[in-house]
Amino acid sequence: MTNHHLYGTSTHTADELARLVGDRLGLVFTERESDYRGIYHLADTRDRRIEIQPNLIPGEDGDEDDLYAPDHPAAQALLLTTTPAPDPALQARLRAVEGLHPLSRTGDATDDGRQWRR
Repeated sequence: MTNHHLYGTSTHTADELARLVGDRLGLVFTERESDYRGIYHLADTRDRRIEIQPNLIPGEDGDEDDLYAPDHPAAQALLLTTTPAPDPALQARLRAVEGLHPLSRTGDATDDGRQWRR
């Protein structure tokens, strides 16, 4: 079952977080651009996908900007992970990044639909 985790930080920008996580995990993030998400950073390997982006995303046609994670307005940057199965080692390494907090998860054996809040 595919496993998804969402982390957030109010202390790092998306660029700073990409550098920190890249150094900690030995990954190279590439900058991408999306009409929907704006600028984001991607590290995609055979067994995991990690995306880092600002929580604030561009509004449509000049509209006001929106939050990607509206339940977490204090988070200025988000980190999203996708793995084919739960990866406790990855989760532990990400929780060790100062200022990065788990916000939600789906798809693992303990998934009960709860949201982590800080």
